[in-house]
Amino acid sequence: MKRHMMVRLRPRLEPLLVLFTGLILFGAPAARAEALKPDILFLMPDQMRGDCLSLLGHPVVRTPQLDKLAQEGALFRRAYSTCPSCIPARHSLLTGLFPATSGVVGYAARPITYPTLPKMLSDTGYTTLLVGRYMHQKPAEESYGYQKEIRGSTYVAGDDYDTFLKQAAPETGGIRSLVAKLGVSFNGWQAKPWPLADDLHPTAWIVRQARKTLTEVPAEKPLFLTTSFFSPHPPLFPPKRYFDAYMARKLPAPAHGDWVDWQALSPVGDKVGHRVLLEGDTLHATEAGYFGLIQYLDEQIAPLITEFKERSRKAKRPWVIVFTSDHGEMLGDHGFFRKCEPFEGAANIPFLIAGSPELGFKPGLRSLQPVCLEDVMPTLLELAGATCPKPMDGVSLLPVLRGKKQVVRECLHSEHAPCYSQQQAFHALTDGQFKYIWRPLDGTEHLFDLAKDPHEEHDLAKVASQSALVQQWRARLVTKLAKRPEGFSDGTSLIPGRPYPPLQERLKGKGPNSKAALLDQSE
Repeated sequence: MKRHMMVRLRPRLEPLLVLFTGLILFGAPAARAEALKPDILFLMPDQMRGDCLSLLGHPVVRTPQLDKLAQEGALFRRAYSTCPSCIPARHSLLTGLFPATSGVVGYAARPITYPTLPKMLSDTGYTTLLVGRYMHQKPAEESYGYQKEIRGSTYVAGDDYDTFLKQAAPETGGIRSLVAKLGVSFNGWQAKPWPLADDLHPTAWIVRQARKTLTEVPAEKPLFLTTSFFSPHPPLFPPKRYFDAYMARKLPAPAHGDWVDWQALSPVGDKVGHRVLLEGDTLHATEAGYFGLIQYLDEQIAPLITEFKERSRKAKRPWVIVFTSDHGEMLGDHGFFRKCEPFEGAANIPFLIAGSPELGFKPGLRSLQPVCLEDVMPTLLELAGATCPKPMDGVSLLPVLRGKKQVVRECLHSEHAPCYSQQQAFHALTDGQFKYIWRPLDGTEHLFDLAKDPHEEHDLAKVASQSALVQQWRARLVTKLAKRPEGFSDGTSLIPGRPYPPLQERLKGKGPNSKAALLDQSE
């Protein structure tokens, strides 16, 4: 091995070398430094299951644009919402904090006083914009770091989309009136085709507004554009061409766990639409509506992605595209609908990250490591050259994206306080292969081998020969919950029946977040 040669420069050349080095490291124009910060397009559907990608071999859903993104970058197959309903999931996304750290452990909101992802990017020199579905925090009018918002929903009267719809189709009376007339609902499984022209659909409107912002925002500064969709969250009303196409096809049956008391379920469903036996024509229409919304979203984002990349190319700036959801949808699996559950349908989410070649991402990467929404913030902040606030529960995925060996975490904890019922509350652990679930109401346990049983149809907790494995996972949760204020664990055993409110004092210190109020808007 050759030794490095040490050469002593002549005295008169040393100042020149110092000057030249300084120009490279510190004296480059500010514009050059800004150019190295990537433009970021953050695409976020609402309530999209992690398995609804044709790249994953879904039997009917076709998502060519998302497949292409995955081929250009990385697909994290074991990505989870650590508190799978809208409010807590988006709180974790905005702050990078686990529910146990923030204290938002269920479907309730409190004002965020912690630095948020868009605020940190704004402070770093980014133009930060949100188009579409807002982040469902409290107070509702707070932007949490977005310098401009163009809001569009399917249930908020008077937002930008509702105002547009009333002008473009006054006979509808606005989006809330249209939903009621159509016979669908904001949270239910009823499905109908969209009754108006496709370009009036909320998904089309959101993409159109996002594309417009690309032409209006000056390219001198790096851009963080969040394009946030309400689809495929109910109302289930895709364009007629997609609804009809799926109605004409054979659609997959829901997961059918051998641990479920199927006799206790009814096709009518419970009061909150959480436990239901979806079957026959009802199930078929529900799936057609849900799958149709996903395929329409995939179709619509194509020109947005193309124009975003071209804008960055012209600005001589790298680009990053992130696609993920706040949580999934049970869609009849195991007799459940909606979210707030630990099972794959509700907790597992799509998680794609792609970047321009100069960022050095490994194309076509597939990872089975457990990752979560909290990881988005540190990943994007590192790409932007910003320092993460502390504490930070999320982990930057940049080494993984570049093909380096990195253990993101050994195990991921998720939870949800009671929302639909006391029985619904859960704590769960997964390492990407096994998933252990504990119900704090009565101590019910489940254990699934996701590698062999991806639909969680066979509960190993009911198998006597697996008792030692169940005990290992139980012990991990005992340790995880030992310092929780609810008293779920005494350090040696799990303790069921403890009170489990959706808002807690922050576990890492107290502060202004201790004052909270429930958010009373529909999700």
